[in-house]
Amino acid sequence: MFLLGTEKVIVDYPAKRVLDDVSLGVDSGDRIGIVGRNGDGKSTLLRVLAGVQAPDEGRVITTRGVHVGLLAQTDTLDNGETVRQAVLGDMPDYAWAGDGRIRDILAGLLADVPLDAKVGTLSGGQRRRADLARVLIGTWDVLMLDEPTNHLDIRGITWLANHLKTRWKAGAGALLVVTHDRWFLDEVATSMWEVHHGRVEPFEGGFSAYIMQRVERERLANLAEAKRQNLLRRELAWLSRGARARATKPKFHVATARALIADVPPLRDTTELHRMAVARLGKQVVDLEQVTVAFDGEPVLKNISWQIGAGDRYGIVGENGAGKTTLLRVIRGEQEPTRGRVKIGASVRFGVLSQRLEMLDEFGADRVRTVIGRFGRRTMVDGREMTPAQMLEQLGFSAGDLNEPVCDLSGGQKRRFALVLVLLEEPNVLILDEPGNDLDVDMLAAVESMLDGWPGTLIIVTHDRYLMERVADDIYALVDGELRHLPGGIDEYLRMGPASTTVSGQAFAVAATAASVPATGTGAGETAGESGNPTLSGGEIRRLRKAMESAERKLETARTRLAKAEEALAAADPSDYLELGKRQAAIDEARTQIEELELEWLEAAEALGE
Repeated sequence: MFLLGTEKVIVDYPAKRVLDDVSLGVDSGDRIGIVGRNGDGKSTLLRVLAGVQAPDEGRVITTRGVHVGLLAQTDTLDNGETVRQAVLGDMPDYAWAGDGRIRDILAGLLADVPLDAKVGTLSGGQRRRADLARVLIGTWDVLMLDEPTNHLDIRGITWLANHLKTRWKAGAGALLVVTHDRWFLDEVATSMWEVHHGRVEPFEGGFSAYIMQRVERERLANLAEAKRQNLLRRELAWLSRGARARATKPKFHVATARALIADVPPLRDTTELHRMAVARLGKQVVDLEQVTVAFDGEPVLKNISWQIGAGDRYGIVGENGAGKTTLLRVIRGEQEPTRGRVKIGASVRFGVLSQRLEMLDEFGADRVRTVIGRFGRRTMVDGREMTPAQMLEQLGFSAGDLNEPVCDLSGGQKRRFALVLVLLEEPNVLILDEPGNDLDVDMLAAVESMLDGWPGTLIIVTHDRYLMERVADDIYALVDGELRHLPGGIDEYLRMGPASTTVSGQAFAVAATAASVPATGTGAGETAGESGNPTLSGGEIRRLRKAMESAERKLETARTRLAKAEEALAAADPSDYLELGKRQAAIDEARTQIEELELEWLEAAEALGE
């Protein structure tokens, strides 16, 4: 069922056209992730679809009776209102406390926020979560979220993904979400829109499928250009010889994802990076011995012993307020422990990228080109020497951007510029606190690529699960002041469970009281999102494994048959069209069989949970 859409929409800003003749539609059951570079119009597209911003040309079509909810990047909450008023409006306590869906939203987002607190007293992160809770509590046919994962920790992001996946029945409602969190996109989106150069291009599947299609699109574009060049060369040869040219055009087979990445080298040469790191750092980097840090008698870190070595790449996760920033300050010697000892190697040079980017304040209106001009030397990045300008170019800076004052850069540009400045100081221990903030997915990939070739010790704190798992080799969790190694990564951290899943303060008391009073809607004993996953019997497991083994054997045979059919086609007389048709049909048949067998294998593997 069609819910809403645009027809030939154009939106102009003084400096550029953001949306150019955009026509698209949103149907029931759509779960759409929206990506694109910063400034390309993602937020504008949401505002236009939601009816908040009128297009300069074209129109927005909305089916009668469709309700649209929008979470904007900035909230309009009243500082003088209580959190209860801002989030729940005039809803009586017994109504929301008796509704399992609303209780789950409050517990998931506002467990640490008293409902009677004034909005003006909240931190930036708490205020953002309150606005998100306000939107999620509403009953919308179309839900539009602009950067909903901002200020959420990993556990909160996981909760939000699960909420959105179970919010509507299959085929009902519609979700549009703008976010740079790639793990989140893969969890909630079943299709993607890429906003670029005024256009909106649709892709089937989640973020991973979108990336594969982009790679394939670029490969086909390169192939088309190579074919065009070859055609031009043949035409020139024909003209110079005066002879007839004859060429064949067999159908090109689109390779599978496995073939696309078969020749891609490993992300990092771990052995070589470790050797270089040892050469730069020596044997001792940072040792924490029974470190405890307390504020006003309350311990934030408890008896932490941690040996950080040359070339180690560690990620640190934990809930907001768990003490991650304090731990980073202890590691670099800026915070004296209450008890215990911190030993820092004599050759250690720290490079720190903080969340607030205070390091850029000193440059003010200085132009980017002037600032990097103070760094005359080249820096080794990813095995090759690069100038500061080349490093900025790799992170998406154009020649025009180099003439911009530092104070006028966008949030994403400032973060990338700060990272380059940190690397230019040639540290050998790099500490990154939320480096992915304000970056679009392409720039995140560029930052990850740059970090892959950085030879030193890396410690990263981020709520971006994809970024964490991409650049860190080992992950640690800070839980109740203790540091725990997570061999199972983020999944192991999530299985540990939250420290508290109840609504805090007066909200919890009201919910407990109301739950004892009969109310319409969800009963107090009902658990939101409760589901079961039956265990396979031994016989079913054996049957599925046999099916996988059988499919693998048949796949080997089918691939051999395909290779022979392709060789036969290459050897055929290009002027014998009947024979070419037969051999092409044999190739198509082999490919179809391979696709069916791969699907059969995947279905068995999914049933086994592999």
